[in-house]
Amino acid sequence: MVAAEGRTRATVSAHEVRKSFGTGRGSRRRVVDVLRGVDLRVMPGEMVVIVGPSGSGKSTLLYCLSGLEEADAGSIEVMGRQVVGAGRGELSKTRRDCVGFIFQSYNLIPSLTAGENVSLPARLAGRPLTAAQTGAVLASVGLEGRAKSRPADMSGGEQQRVAIARALAGGADVVFADEPTGALDSKNGREVLGLLRGIADDPARSVVMVTHDLEAASMADRVLVLKDGRVLRELGRSTPAEILEALEEAR
Repeated sequence: MVAAEGRTRATVSAHEVRKSFGTGRGSRRRVVDVLRGVDLRVMPGEMVVIVGPSGSGKSTLLYCLSGLEEADAGSIEVMGRQVVGAGRGELSKTRRDCVGFIFQSYNLIPSLTAGENVSLPARLAGRPLTAAQTGAVLASVGLEGRAKSRPADMSGGEQQRVAIARALAGGADVVFADEPTGALDSKNGREVLGLLRGIADDPARSVVMVTHDLEAASMADRVLVLKDGRVLRELGRSTPAEILEALEEAR
């Protein structure tokens, strides 16, 4: 259940976010405006999905919100901490303390076991986990007894579940997911989406996800449709058909 905005602080709050990239050199150099003044708020206990045609700016927005990419202008707060204009040390602390990341390519460290991958963020944050705690987090995503397995010995679905366990073990208030099911078959994709939905159902946490998958988007509490770097429409809980209709308007 989404918390009432009047009683609870947003986990992510953004206002007039802008981002441009330069391409080419010399006389051929030009500036491409990717984000053109995006506003959004994400509340605890909420799953927000960002969709849009290729080139609409959805992945750039996700990276700016999470502090992986620096916005050119505007305001972005994650758990009350300003991201835009923050120093490198400040940004690292915000990401370490408040944020979890789930990518299409899993981004696990291949030389570490599943347990070591899961416990690494907590150790870096000065909150080391015991072996029992690490095992319990892995068990919560269906990987009981796999703490000593390495990524190369795991399927794509299992690796993505390790990535989710890593975000949970790190104590993330906000989990940012970029096409988390893009490399998975439908069965593993459904399992991963179910875990992400479970994170968002925690009244203290939020999930912000970019996806092309209409079924995945239909699991969200809200869907933001981007076009040319702006929010074209905002939908509440919607069916895949309703989201497709909104996407067609954005093309």
